[in-house]
Parts: sequence; structure tokens; C-alpha cells
Amino acid sequence: MNSFSDFGLLSSILDTLKEKKIFKPTEIQKNAIPLLMSNQSVVGVSETGSGKTLTYALPILHLLKTLENNKEAVFYDSTPRSIILVPNRDLGEQVAKVFKEFTHKTRLRVRAALGGMDMAQARRNVAGQFEVLLATPGRLVQLILNDHIKMDDVRTIIFDEADQMLDDGFLTDCRNIFEACPEDVQLALFSATVSAHVEALMNTFFSKAEIIKSSNSGKTVKTLVTQNRLVIDGKRWPVFESILKQRVAGGTIVFTNTREQCDKLAAELVAKGYACAVYRGEMDKTERRGNLRKFRKGEIDLLVSTDLAARGLDVDHVGRVINFHLPQQMENYLHRVGRTARAGRSGLVINLVTERDERLISKVEGKKIEVPRPVRAKKNPETDKKATFGKAQEKTFARAKSASKKAFKRKK
Repeated sequence: MNSFSDFGLLSSILDTLKEKKIFKPTEIQKNAIPLLMSNQSVVGVSETGSGKTLTYALPILHLLKTLENNKEAVFYDSTPRSIILVPNRDLGEQVAKVFKEFTHKTRLRVRAALGGMDMAQARRNVAGQFEVLLATPGRLVQLILNDHIKMDDVRTIIFDEADQMLDDGFLTDCRNIFEACPEDVQLALFSATVSAHVEALMNTFFSKAEIIKSSNSGKTVKTLVTQNRLVIDGKRWPVFESILKQRVAGGTIVFTNTREQCDKLAAELVAKGYACAVYRGEMDKTERRGNLRKFRKGEIDLLVSTDLAARGLDVDHVGRVINFHLPQQMENYLHRVGRTARAGRSGLVINLVTERDERLISKVEGKKIEVPRPVRAKKNPETDKKATFGKAQEKTFARAKSASKKAFKRKK
């Protein structure tokens, strides 16, 4: 399968691929698309930026348009035929963008019911006839329980970026969704890593699925250049500023580990005259989405974020990722660096490394890496003793001098 035409896709889909200058399928697309086209359930584990969204979008569009061409178009309101489950609103809108690039010619309809969206808006979105629904699990369960959507004609359910569905109730929500669908519904799951949540999903719903792992799953892509910069005595800013002075093509995402670190770094950047935007949890959603929009459009080249931006966010022009603070887990590291070097493009990641990061960096490099320890002055017991004794003498002398003055005054 060296070209998309080898999959037997409809000409309207192939035409859009050509217009988008997408000619050669990636490894995960080569292996998973034929299985999905033949109605098999699939688990696909592949590195970030490998084209997982298109892997399931193309077979879904082909299936739905074929049904319409065969005079089996959607007839009832609020009755989707394909459901894409996503972990959050930002990713849902990103997936919607991919689908809508292909709906101009297929004329298929895509609707969204996502967390963070007003419930009244979600109800309006699922009213009428449409083929594809993008939803977060919790919001979809709400719609099902309130009879705002019918699930009896669902042909395919996709779990996208499943390793990000971290809410404790997600497995229960997924089970409720699955039980509301026909028994022969086709299932597919796509993820960059196999977390405990993904394993739980696989064990519960995908016991008969074909499991596909790309050769680079769990690794960084070959087009990514990695640089490690040593931080001594916690002095990150001088190292960081020297990096910022090196210009790159495209935007830069800077990752911190906590919201407090994110805000502190952003404030310091602004104080030093660097234009930047913040993207993290627990901030006004309108502001966060506005900041992301500015970064996407290139109005701002620097985005300071927590791991929220590491999960599934696809921005075309990210040329560099800087780990101001490195994460503890390899899984989080892979998600972060996956924001650059996507879809075969080159990218750069720069890690600010301290001695505490030795274990992670060794995993990244695939070999034991010893991070140099800072050289600290050794203590000299004799010198310290003399210094302490000298200070004690000074205090004794001061007390004696004070007592002498008081005695002199009394004599007067």
C-alpha cells in the first residue's frame, strides 16, 4: 500500500487528498486503514504526529458516503452513524477541522457535543440529520440519558487519544455508550502510548481487536533533533534566554510541570520584553482558546504551557519545543515532544537538564547518561572552627565593652 488509491477509497476522498498534497500513507495508515475498511475492530498505537486522525477519518468517510450512494442515507433526526470520542473540547475541534476538509466534496455532516460546551448548544448541534458526531464521553452520556440522541444506527465508535481520557468515571461512561449501540458496532482505539486507562479499555472492549503498533511507538520520531542543556544550581533563566536568542522557523512551545511554574515563567518573559501566551488548565476557557488561536495564526511565537498542550494538540508551525522543566514520566515526555516534527516534518526539542532528570534522559537517549553534579566548595572543619571561635570572641568582647561603659557611668 504505497498510495491512498491502493485502499479503494472513493474518488471524492482521493481528490481532496491530492488537493491537500497528501500522497503517501504513513505506517499506521498502511496497516490500519485496510482493516477498518473491512469492518474489523482495531487498536492502533503510534507516535504523535503519525497521522492517526486521518487513519480512521478516511474509512469512516468512505463507509458513510458509500451508504448514501447506495440510497441508504441518514433518514432520522439525531441519529449519527459514526461517533468519535475525544478527551476534551480542544481536541474535538481539532478533529472536526480534519473531517470538514473532506466534507466539501462528500457533503457529509459533522456535529459536535463536547465538554465545556453549553448543554443547550450541544442539544442544538445534535438536532436534525447528520452522519458524524464528535463527543466527549461524559457529554454524550448526558445526551443519551436525556433522549436527545439515538444510538441505534451507530456503525462505528472511535476512541481517539484514549490515553488522555483520565477521568475516573470514563470507563463507566464508555460502557454506557457501548451498551446503547447495536451489538455489531465496529470499534477502534488510537493512542500514542499504552497507559493504565488504555489497557482497561482494551481489556474491556477490544479483546477481539487487531492490535497494531508502529515501529516508532514509544519513541521519538526520526526527524526530531534533541539537545540537552545542563542547568547548574537551579539557574535556568540564563540557559533559557540563550536558547530563545537562537531563532527557529515556526513557533516555540515551552513546557513547565505546574500551573504556578507556567504563570511565573510567563510573567518573567513579559518582564524581560518577550511576547508570549499562556495555555494551561484552571484558566478562563475563552482566554485559553484565544491564546491558542493567536499562536496558531503566528501572532505570538511563544506559548508557555503545562502538559495540557502536550496531549493531542496539533499546530502546524511548531518548530521547537523547550522543556523548561522536564516531566518525571516518559509518557508525558513523548507527548510533549510530539508537538513538533509532525507528519514527517523536522523539529527541535531542547531539554533543560538537572541532576534530578538523569533517569528520564537515560530513557530518552536509550543508554545510561550521567548528568554532571554541580561542584560545591568543600567544608574545612579547622577553618570553620576558627571562624566560629572568632565570632564568639567578638560577641564576648562586645558584651564586656558594654558592661565596662555601664560601670564607668555608675562611678561618675
